Formats: sequence, C-alpha cells, structure tokens
Amino acid sequence: MLEKYFAILEGEEKSKYLQNKEKIPLLIRKAEEIFQNCHFCEHRCGVNRYERAGKCRVKQASIASHFFHYGEESMLIPSYTIFFSGCTFYCVYCQNWDISQYHAGIYIEPEKMAFMIEKAWERGARNVNWVGGEPTPNLLYILQVLEKCSANLPQIWNSNMYCSVETMDLLKEIIDVYLTDFKYGNNKCAERLSKVKNYWEIVTRNHKIAYNQGEMIIRHLILPNHVECCSKPILEWISENVPEAMVNIMDQYYPTYKAMEYEEINRRIKMAEYDEVYDYAKELGINIIK
Repeated sequence: MLEKYFAILEGEEKSKYLQNKEKIPLLIRKAEEIFQNCHFCEHRCGVNRYERAGKCRVKQASIASHFFHYGEESMLIPSYTIFFSGCTFYCVYCQNWDISQYHAGIYIEPEKMAFMIEKAWERGARNVNWVGGEPTPNLLYILQVLEKCSANLPQIWNSNMYCSVETMDLLKEIIDVYLTDFKYGNNKCAERLSKVKNYWEIVTRNHKIAYNQGEMIIRHLILPNHVECCSKPILEWISENVPEAMVNIMDQYYPTYKAMEYEEINRRIKMAEYDEVYDYAKELGINIIK
C-alpha cells in the first residue's frame, strides 16, 4: 500500500508535481480561467473570484494555520499541514467550523509558502497536506505555490471530494495521495447535514477518478444513527469500486457547532455502532488502517 508515496520519501522517485513541473504554468492558466467563472467544485456558482467570494466563502486563499501535524494517520506524520479557511460544505457538525464557515487567517504569498514548505522538508516533514476547511477553492493558489517549490514531498489532497471534473483533471498532474472524506451513503443525508446536492453521484465519481490518478486513503467518520443509511453503503461501494484503497474508520465524532439542533446526531457514537461498522468492513475485505 502507498508504494509510490514511500518511494518518494526514500528519494527513489520524484513527487508528481516535480515530475510535471514544466506543465504547471499551463495548469495555472487553466485554473485562472476557472477562477474567473468559478467551477472548482460542483456548486458551479460561476463567480468571478477576482471580484468576490464564491459559495465557498473564499475569494483569495486564506491560510488559517500551517504546522507539523502529528494527529494524522501514522504513515503520514509528521505532516506539514496547511489549513485553508472556507469550505464547499456547510456541515452542521463541523469540528473545524471556526475556519470552514467563517473567513479566518491571512493570505501568504506563494513564494513565501513555497519557502516554508522547503524548510519543512529540511526539518523532516513527510508530505504537504492541503486541507481546510477545504482545499478545492484554493487550487489556483496551490498551483502557484508549487510552481515556486522544489521540495520532493508527496502532495496530499485532503478533501471532501465535491470537486468538479475540471478540478480532478488538474489534480492528476500534482497530487500523489488522495486523503478523502467519504461522509454519506446517500443524497438525502448529505443535503440535510451538509447542504449539498447530488452528493453520492459526485463523490463516488471523483473517488473512481482519484483511484486511477494516485494512491488513496479514505476516511469515514461514523455518525450516530447513520450506520445503515451511510456507513454500510459506503463500505460496500468501496469494496466493489476502489478495493485497494486504505480506509480509516473514525470514531471521534462529537456533537459541535449546530449538531445539537439535529436530534439523531446530538450524541457521540456508541461502541456498538463502531463495532458494527468495523466488523462489516472486515467482512467485506476492506483494507482497514489499524
């Protein structure tokens, strides 16, 4: 698992963005066109983001924080994690609501961010982890940073995967590992709890694309009372469509932000719920991260 990721860490292979360095100026031009009629995500709000923020509440990239993260999956740490503010989702239980739902942080010049990535590489970072909030609205900025960067670090796309196909086409040239957040097993739950439409069709499509473009770790956060409607359909889909993906079954849900207004998720999950999901994943032959 993650053979190419480890090959980059060992210096046996270049990260994808370095392999495609000569393509980045063209990728930037394509991203600039999307930025002016924004469709980085499947909201496709069409906003000229040089003039105002899109539905994601993002105009120009705003960095809420960046640091060595030791709370990620073991093979990823220490991860140089760059948190953007703003998000394409409106999750009522968002644990990062202070940066995802509101403007937070500052703009850092791409040259400066590239320099900080290179310093992180020298200090032992194992990857660059683009997250948020959500990285999708910030793809133009990410490309501008990578154009200035020379650190041979795997690039991690830590995303809800509500990206447009145009975004996925750009990502194939720069992303080594997709660290995805697969939330819902149907559209009804996604629309109720994250305020997005056509979730299942879009996110399953993008997981298939990503699976063919790079290596993949899927995170699934178990929600209380959502084992049958969400957790099990997701695991079934993974086993049938992206069987080699690594899966992190997460039990750390807690009610925060607006979750108290939704009775079915106004508690932590029960151990029985976690055991049921975990055991079902084992039955399906899922590559569970221990």
